[in-house]
Amino acid sequence: MAAAAPGNVLRVATLNLWGLRGDWPARRSVIAAGLAELNPDLVALQESVVTEERDQVAEILPSHHLVHQRRREPDGQGVSIASRWPVDGVHEVDLDVSPRTADFACTTLVAEIDAPIGALLFVNHLPNWQLGLEYEREQQAVVAARFVEGLVEETGRHVVLAGDMDADPEAASIRFWSGRQSLDATSVCYRDAWASARPGEAGHTFVPDNPLGADWDWPFRRIDYIFVRCGEHGGPTLAVRSCRQLFERPVDGVWASDHFGVTADLAPPL
Repeated sequence: MAAAAPGNVLRVATLNLWGLRGDWPARRSVIAAGLAELNPDLVALQESVVTEERDQVAEILPSHHLVHQRRREPDGQGVSIASRWPVDGVHEVDLDVSPRTADFACTTLVAEIDAPIGALLFVNHLPNWQLGLEYEREQQAVVAARFVEGLVEETGRHVVLAGDMDADPEAASIRFWSGRQSLDATSVCYRDAWASARPGEAGHTFVPDNPLGADWDWPFRRIDYIFVRCGEHGGPTLAVRSCRQLFERPVDGVWASDHFGVTADLAPPL
């Protein structure tokens, strides 16, 4: 296993696991080996299967503390958080904002964690995925942001937001998170780790070249993100030291997922 990040660096990752689809045993080996090499502190996972019989996240991150969304799909699919450190509190935000969202286990899962870098909220945000539901994704972003802002007012913690957000940077829901657009009389500002560390690079995470992809011409290509909440002055409360993709190519012919993952190293500003 690779060495953990230094004590003043927080290593974060996000990955859509694609459930148990395809050849899960082969994919599991690739993902487990890749995460062991990365040795992340915090991981946001989407489409993870957790049932009474199995915990898909424990299969790939057996040494981490795990928390899972309670309301899940009939097959056990939902979102999960893995943390190197114990989780002090967990919140699950209801994202059912319209009748069109009722048949999908959308949620925002929030974990309160005391890390060496400081107390923080780690937020795994999964809005609806359907192409025509950007209106709902906007509403879901507002609901999630308002909830997180309430926790920040109480605790003053850093906030790291990650997930499969099912929209590209030009979408209103993502522009809202990045401080470029208000929605429903609400505005926030989070720093996009990819845009901070790799300005001008496309960073697509859902691409037709991946044979596990659902559609040959899906219009949204960069849909997986890591964000850091900005303070009143000085930009994000944690500086983005680096950001890169995970599982963006096959290993011995095995693709880890239909999505590429994203990882970022975060640290206190100099």
